[in-house]
Amino acid sequence: MKMNNLLSKYQFNDPWALWMLMIIPISFIAYYFFYSKKNETLKISSLTFFDGISDNWSFIFQHFSFAAKLIGISLIIIAMARPQIAMESHSETELFKEGIDIIISMDASGSMLAKDFSPNRFEASKDLAKEFVKDRKNDRVGLVIFEGEAYTQCPLTSDREILVELIESAEQGIVEQGTAIGMGLATAINRLRESEAPSKVIILLTDGVNTHGKIHPLNATEIAKEFNIRVYTIGVGTNGKAKTPVAIDPFTGKYIYDFVDVEIDESTLKSIALQTGGKYFRATDNNKLKEVYKEINELEKAKIKTIEYDIDLPEKAHIFILLGLGFLLFEFFISKYFMPSIS
Repeated sequence: MKMNNLLSKYQFNDPWALWMLMIIPISFIAYYFFYSKKNETLKISSLTFFDGISDNWSFIFQHFSFAAKLIGISLIIIAMARPQIAMESHSETELFKEGIDIIISMDASGSMLAKDFSPNRFEASKDLAKEFVKDRKNDRVGLVIFEGEAYTQCPLTSDREILVELIESAEQGIVEQGTAIGMGLATAINRLRESEAPSKVIILLTDGVNTHGKIHPLNATEIAKEFNIRVYTIGVGTNGKAKTPVAIDPFTGKYIYDFVDVEIDESTLKSIALQTGGKYFRATDNNKLKEVYKEINELEKAKIKTIEYDIDLPEKAHIFILLGLGFLLFEFFISKYFMPSIS
């Protein structure tokens, strides 16, 4: 059983050479017929060390010599067929993951402090953005914040720890108040336009209508199309009314909240997504927003290139060559010192 397992592990790179083994049975048959008709008497060679060896032993050495020669030739022929150790797989696959460059463009306008999310829209968006970033191990991700103007909170980076810290440190009310969706999209595009990544993606998150900025969202969409940037848009806010900041208390400096209608320009957000090959989502609470990020995470998987190449199997011809030469040397030794001379 062990011998069968051992032999089953071998394969031959040049199996045609094994046809030469046909000379072995032919030689054996010729040898048999030759000695069956042979009547001549053989004499022991004149070496005094071997004087007295009987004719029976002479014939035995004669057969040993012939057998050693056949085995040696057989092993040399097998070596010519290039025996190799067979493996379960003859090829190896190498994977190359092509990362995606992603910019999260997040609305930080005053309405993002509405409490229909916990603790509010802005903080919930930051928390889920951090979870999203942690899953993008093969990608570069950046963050743009926009209110009445837009700015880059973090350029594209593969350092997830730094990005998570910068998302955490993002604040509302840093620049002019308002909702500049077009500027938020254009700033994100600017961060991606020189990217050489095979896929470029923007996640645009807002809870309102474009009220500020020099660039209209649909004009920015045309630019995104030129750079082959896919945009996923997310409308954040519950259906109906939400508890939203409406003023600042002059004495305490804190926001005054009231229930106001949630107004999201869904038609524009849908158009941005449709024109760029992305998708529009509506998130009405924390769980819905978490599902949105999860779906985007599934949609934007890093592409994997596989390269397969043959493995150089271990060559074992040298073993058969050495064994073959060993048997031929053994045959030479027998024929020189033990073979009887024909008289």
